[in-house]
Amino acid sequence: MTFDRIEDLHRALDSGQTTCAKLAEEALRRASEENPRINALAELFHESAKAQAAAVDARRARGDRRALDGVTMVIKDNMVYAGHAAGASSKILTGFVSPYSATAVQRVLDAGAILIGRANCDEFAMGSSNETSVYGPVRNPLDLNRTPGGSSGGSAAAVAAGWVHAALGSDTGGSIRQPAAFCGIFGAKPTYGRISRYGLIAYASSFDQIGPLTRSARDLATITEVLSGADEFDSTCSDRPVPSMTAEGRDPRSLSFGYYQEVLDNPALDPELRSAFMAKMDALRAAGHRVEALNFDYLDVLVPIYYILTTAEASANLARFDGVRYGYRAEGVKTLDELYKRSRSEGFGTEVQRRILLGTFVLRSGYFDAYYGKAQKARRAVQDATNADLAKVDLLISPTTPHTAFELGRETSDPTVMYLEDIFTVQAPIAGLPALSLPMGLHSNGLPMGLHLTAKAFDEPTLFRAAEYLSS
Repeated sequence: MTFDRIEDLHRALDSGQTTCAKLAEEALRRASEENPRINALAELFHESAKAQAAAVDARRARGDRRALDGVTMVIKDNMVYAGHAAGASSKILTGFVSPYSATAVQRVLDAGAILIGRANCDEFAMGSSNETSVYGPVRNPLDLNRTPGGSSGGSAAAVAAGWVHAALGSDTGGSIRQPAAFCGIFGAKPTYGRISRYGLIAYASSFDQIGPLTRSARDLATITEVLSGADEFDSTCSDRPVPSMTAEGRDPRSLSFGYYQEVLDNPALDPELRSAFMAKMDALRAAGHRVEALNFDYLDVLVPIYYILTTAEASANLARFDGVRYGYRAEGVKTLDELYKRSRSEGFGTEVQRRILLGTFVLRSGYFDAYYGKAQKARRAVQDATNADLAKVDLLISPTTPHTAFELGRETSDPTVMYLEDIFTVQAPIAGLPALSLPMGLHSNGLPMGLHLTAKAFDEPTLFRAAEYLSS
């Protein structure tokens, strides 16, 4: 039994049409049967999912109803869950079982969600096609020869396949929104600091954000509200009050939108996707919205800024994985130096090693100011320019990706080709702003296209209201 909206699921629970136990059993059954083809999940949580479902049913029988009761979910493999393995889809964390739960994971559990498994992802969330995972690539359930996107490809595929109602992913440069676009679902990256990162295995700490993937805009809002709020374990998490993200609020018919001409003129943008986007802009104008073409001088430097800063942060964050305390440890070593070298060389995949090396290089004495220092200044310039544009309009709007889902195994001898997958999604995390992707119809190749929205900092209510309006 598949529900596209939490409210429909809750009506079914309230009427006795189903139970949380039945929902969990069905999710586990479908995932067990279909995962060998799609490879979206690294592990299924059979016992804990059934126990959680039974506990929620018992609580509801006492009259205690909560926001996510019965919502089946998977969590990306870079979030820890007490008593369960967490591997960031990397060999380096082989055998690691977490002694605690990430704040985001605990909050969805407390709200009644049922976690049925951990989702395959690009190793340490580094990738745009879910092909860098130690568990092998995830396949797009809409076309098994194509990528679901990355790095939260497993999370997106599990939702798109209908196994679960929703999923948690993490977004550093587009890792929730690009898979959402490729799989024809909804995915949101909240404002930096809106949701605690405690228990998220770090890639780039000043960019990473946890967020939901769903089959409706309203559910994005509901789950984000549950996830949000101050956390004593994360000093970067905002302590501002969490507003209702599902309230009616502002009339969406009064919203204004701005798009960048440089995005539409970019040679990487598929012509049909461009035409679909412009048709959407024409429809908004016809409906009475103010839609402005804006100029943005930084489009070509967004990806370089992002990769300089994120690889620098990754080189520091990943230094903790050394084979000494937990995870993969090389055998037959004779010295501590050899242990470090062999454990890390054998434990980290090629793409992760590449990014560690890049980050170490830009942080080196003599190169720090030329690369990292300049990238930080450029990041501030992008943030200022983006905020200035959002002072003119309510939302920035664009295609989510330059094209639809591409084939697995596509030529990647030049890694910068894959890095350019982030060109339309990376502006929001550079500026620390909330953004999401919603479906924008089908391409003539039969694959979904994504529409991307960016809002002012901590203005998720407007973002979700607009998404619901545009998808209705």
